[in-house]
Amino acid sequence: MERYSEYKDSGVKWLGEIPSHWNMQRWRFLLVENTEKNSDCTIRTQLQFRYGNIVRKANQGEDSDALETISKYTIVDMNDIMINGLNLNYDFVSQRVAQVKEKGVITSAYISLRPTEIADSRYYTYFLKSMDSKKMFHGMGTGIRLTLSYNELKNQFIPNPSLNEQRAIANYLDSVTAKIDETIAQQQKMIDLLNERKQIIINKAVTKGLDSNVKMKPSGIDWIGEIPEHWEIRKASLCVDISNGSDPKTEGDVPVYGSGSNSFRTCGEYKEGPCVLIGRKGATLHIPHYIEGRYWNVDTAFDVKTKSNDILLEFYYLLATQFDYKYYISQTTLPSMTSFDYNRMKLPIPPLREQMKIIEYVKLSTNSIDSAIKSAEKLISLLQERKQIIINDVVTGKIKVV
Repeated sequence: MERYSEYKDSGVKWLGEIPSHWNMQRWRFLLVENTEKNSDCTIRTQLQFRYGNIVRKANQGEDSDALETISKYTIVDMNDIMINGLNLNYDFVSQRVAQVKEKGVITSAYISLRPTEIADSRYYTYFLKSMDSKKMFHGMGTGIRLTLSYNELKNQFIPNPSLNEQRAIANYLDSVTAKIDETIAQQQKMIDLLNERKQIIINKAVTKGLDSNVKMKPSGIDWIGEIPEHWEIRKASLCVDISNGSDPKTEGDVPVYGSGSNSFRTCGEYKEGPCVLIGRKGATLHIPHYIEGRYWNVDTAFDVKTKSNDILLEFYYLLATQFDYKYYISQTTLPSMTSFDYNRMKLPIPPLREQMKIIEYVKLSTNSIDSAIKSAEKLISLLQERKQIIINDVVTGKIKVV
């Protein structure tokens, strides 16, 4: 792609050269901190970070406790830019930079930035997302948990193209990234359909068995319905051991897991797999993961191992993918479950030989589905990487789009 005719040293190591007609400005002249508090609760729309976006909270409570909480929140307006500067020593899956799309309130733990008259919100959102992708914020922050504040940012230098050029760059990136996002959305839709088909196969196998002619009986479990007559129903507490996780205290190379699917750091302590990790709270509450080898889990996830000789861990894992948690969830602001909640679950238990057959059947029946899912996920990853490269090159002036 076309480059600018002349470049100069930006004076910032990670940024390198910028177009010669661009200026470098201190952060505080472009993005000022917004600290307006919602003291009188005039604003009731509650917002939150979610995967690089600012969205409305699902629970817009207005009871006395909720109002007390949001009275301490920051009032944000459309086009403000938010940075999640918390826990910079962890690499979160969700992104740390997002643009506000509507007026509302958000926790004051985040940094709220308001563009000045010489700064375009969309351009600087892209620019800060570029910084985030390069993990530039990770070297900043103070305290044990490395928390970023505006004070660490305000005197740093960042590029300041003319306002017209900022807008032209933002328009270009809006157009290009929208097309990439559309392709990603199509692939994600296919993944969702494939996962749905996979879950239908698993559900039928682990709750109805493989013999369609077998005599059935009521299970007494609402989310399961009938099961084969020769299967047993047992409490989870008789079949498995459920243990809580804890924060690691040493450094090492053992993967540490939370309630998400991926390890987000490593430590020196370890437990020996295999085990099934099940999230205790929040959005990933209902998602189990089968872990082999050494691992460690923090307190957002339980680890589960079998303690009975007549249930296989792989069969329990398949069952766990089908649990209907609404019958067991503690009714709190953040959906959660305790070990007591998990232990009181009733499980359908086929004979061991039948469990083995079900496990083998599910593997054979879902292999092609898993392959298709992996291919789609790989394509999404490549598209996301391409999108980030384009953003990085355009906002830093490495390629010319104006």
